[in-house]
Amino acid sequence: MPHRKNMSRKKANGARVAAIMAAALALLCVGTPARAQTIYHYQDPSGTVHLTDIQTTSEYRPYFYFRIPKGADRAQIAAIIVKEAGRYGLDPSLVMAMVEVESGFQVRAVSPKGAQGLMQIMPGTAQDLKLKDSFDAAKNIEAGSRYMRQLLDRFGGNVLLALAAYNAGPGAVSRCGGVPPIAETKSYIEKVKARYGKAI
Repeated sequence: MPHRKNMSRKKANGARVAAIMAAALALLCVGTPARAQTIYHYQDPSGTVHLTDIQTTSEYRPYFYFRIPKGADRAQIAAIIVKEAGRYGLDPSLVMAMVEVESGFQVRAVSPKGAQGLMQIMPGTAQDLKLKDSFDAAKNIEAGSRYMRQLLDRFGGNVLLALAAYNAGPGAVSRCGGVPPIAETKSYIEKVKARYGKAI
């Protein structure tokens, strides 16, 4: 069964990368002051992922931008993001960028419109996602990642549209047939893109 073997190998590689990322992030985050810190990554032909905080060659691409407040458990939040992004097939650096833009890594953040927690989930959406405590960091990131996965599936894997839907709601994106002409939504997308460091 070659297909099954390939799938098992992919899962094993994914788990290995997630474990490497979690360990590396813990080491890089502990004791780091509240400032932007870029982590660069490079995947070689064998599939091994290399990480560094110094871009030694152009092959290393930006992975994470840290602006986590000093009081937050930086290593824990980073590890949760890596875990939940992997669970839902998301790029951890995208989720990291979303969390930074949404809440600035403030676990108990509340927006003027009532969105809550690290991924700024509205109460109605939290109810749909069966998220009972939006201020639980792990549960909030799990629910937000799961929601982003749903949006990507709904919009054919288009990250731009999924981000627009995350900010403005999927109904607004469907009605417009694209990114809604909402200044806040456009600004949100640009901020996430800038921190993501990859083309969307």
